[in-house]
Parts: sequence; C-alpha cells; structure tokens
Amino acid sequence: MATLFMDTNKYDDGEGPPIVEAYHSAIKDLIRRRLEERKCTWAEFVFGASYELITAEDMKSIEAQVLANGYRFTSSAMISALERPNAYLPIPGAEGNPDEFSFEHGEANIAAADQDGRQLCGQGDNVVEHPKNVRGTARYFRSIKDVADALAGGVPVNTIAVIDDSGGTLTAPILEQFAGVICAGGTVRSHLGILTREYGIPCLMNSKIKGIRNGDLVELEVSAPAKTTEAYQSGTDMSVRVWKIAR
Repeated sequence: MATLFMDTNKYDDGEGPPIVEAYHSAIKDLIRRRLEERKCTWAEFVFGASYELITAEDMKSIEAQVLANGYRFTSSAMISALERPNAYLPIPGAEGNPDEFSFEHGEANIAAADQDGRQLCGQGDNVVEHPKNVRGTARYFRSIKDVADALAGGVPVNTIAVIDDSGGTLTAPILEQFAGVICAGGTVRSHLGILTREYGIPCLMNSKIKGIRNGDLVELEVSAPAKTTEAYQSGTDMSVRVWKIAR
C-alpha cells in the first residue's frame, strides 16, 4: 500500500471533529488507490499527476459518502446552513425572534454582578491590546439580512457586533462602523481578526459567551494583553472577560 506524507506528519495530532477524521480517511484512501494505480512517486503525484488523478467528481463523491453516513458540517456563517440544510447542522436561533436569542456556550465563564453592576458573561481571545476597555450595545449580525438592514438604515453608534463568522466577509461592508466585535469563532489570526486590527476596532475572537442579547450594554476587556501565537501553540489560556452591564 502506498505511503503518504501525512502518515509520518509530526504536526498531525489526530484530533478534531469526527467529520474531519471521516473526510481525511476517505481522501487518504482515495489517494493511496490512485498512487497504486499510477505507480508514481509522491513527488510526481504532488507536482503533476494529482491534477488528473483527483477530480472534482471524486471530492463530491466523498462528501456524499460522508453525509450519507450521518455526518454534518458545523457552519461558521448562517448562510451555509440556510443554503444547504442537508449538509450542515442546524444553527441555534436561525428562526424565531432575534431579540430573544443569545449564544449559550457551555464553557462560558459566568458570575453574578459585582458592586459596579458588571455581570461576567464569558470570555474571548483579545486581538489587540487597547488603552482601555470598550463599552457598547450588543447587536447580533448573523445573516445577510442583518447586514442589509444596517446598510440601509445605518449602524447605531457604539454598536458591539456579535457574530458567528470568523471570515469577516459577511460584515465587511459595515465593519468600520462597529465600536467593537465579539466573534464566536476563529483565532486572533483569522480574517476578521486581521480586518479589525487594521481598522483599529477592539475585537475578541473564539468567544464563549452566555446570556447576552440584542440591546444589552456590554464591556470587553480589551485593555488586557492580546493572545499570542505561543499561547495558542502551548495551549495557554489568555482569554479576556466579557461583562453585561446593568443599566
């Protein structure tokens, strides 16, 4: 049986969602079979033969097989689940009154309100260390409609955007109007992290929050140090806090 580079890849820790492992296994099996059929080296495959030996139809077939076995993707943007509900897990809050929705992450650090009326509602990875914390009104932006409404009517002053998508594409047209961002996905090196850094917008990535709804006054602890590459590599927690403020 053909040996692949990833068979001895020291950076592959083997951890990840079951759907990732299912995909990887199917792709490895396909490549091994094609290498055996062509009798070419790994270098020959990577730099030439792969373009003819692995086709779009092959990848579609693998996806169909994975989905047929009951696996579903986890989406980072609502549009994915809306356009392909058969391929993605349902997104909580996609239907119903958006003002009643809140992220309810099981690992969110929470605590009762302190003497200053700050109720701890979670944490996230700080993208850039700012001179002081930022406060604003939480507003969820989870769909194209949310962004279209903001384009038509404007983004209210001091809006702290709460979003799913770490890619930054969804909110790019209105991003510079935000006073701050809480993103449920990604890392400080994600596209959204890069964009907010360039715009000078306080931002928390990989946020785990609970109990924050549209209209709540929130504070982000962006005066704390930004999370470093070394912290990600070592698994060191550098998360900063998110509070809901009693009005």
